[in-house]
Amino acid sequence: MLDNGTECTIGPGDVYDIPPGHDSWVVGEEPAVAIEFRHGAAWARPAISGERVLTTLLLTDIVNSTPIAAQLGDVAWKKLLAQHFDRVRLELDRFRGREITTTGDGFLAMFDGTERAVACAASIGRMAQKDGIHIRAGVHSGEVERHVDDVRGIAVHVVTRVASLAGPGEVLISDSTLALLEG
Repeated sequence: MLDNGTECTIGPGDVYDIPPGHDSWVVGEEPAVAIEFRHGAAWARPAISGERVLTTLLLTDIVNSTPIAAQLGDVAWKKLLAQHFDRVRLELDRFRGREITTTGDGFLAMFDGTERAVACAASIGRMAQKDGIHIRAGVHSGEVERHVDDVRGIAVHVVTRVASLAGPGEVLISDSTLALLEG
């Protein structure tokens, strides 16, 4: 029941925003799950679809993920991957990155600061090692074309190539990223 006396029925799988300081009462066998969430920081106004923006891209990939998944089995692999994804998202939030997409076992993210992108990549690498996995990461700075929640352009291809050249535990950066870091 809401403050104004209105009743609200929330079924399994439904999502309802309960403001802080409010309680909920559950009737039935479905448990209520409360999730505290922190939204990502915005960089001013949202980009217009098709708009070109200068950004720094980070692409991560778990090294040897297929053999690891085969060794662990589906259930354990999904658990490890979910844990890794949660931790990567926390690091993206900490370094003010914006998740663009997941790539099976990796992430494509964009940053408005080159140093934060590189620091985030290094932090994700250290965090992954604690979980017994290694990532490779590539960082590239260039223009992308924004499309709703996606990015397109040569910069995406370049960061993919840069990441593919990194070894286990390595973060490789492109020449354009290095130039920005050097000032």
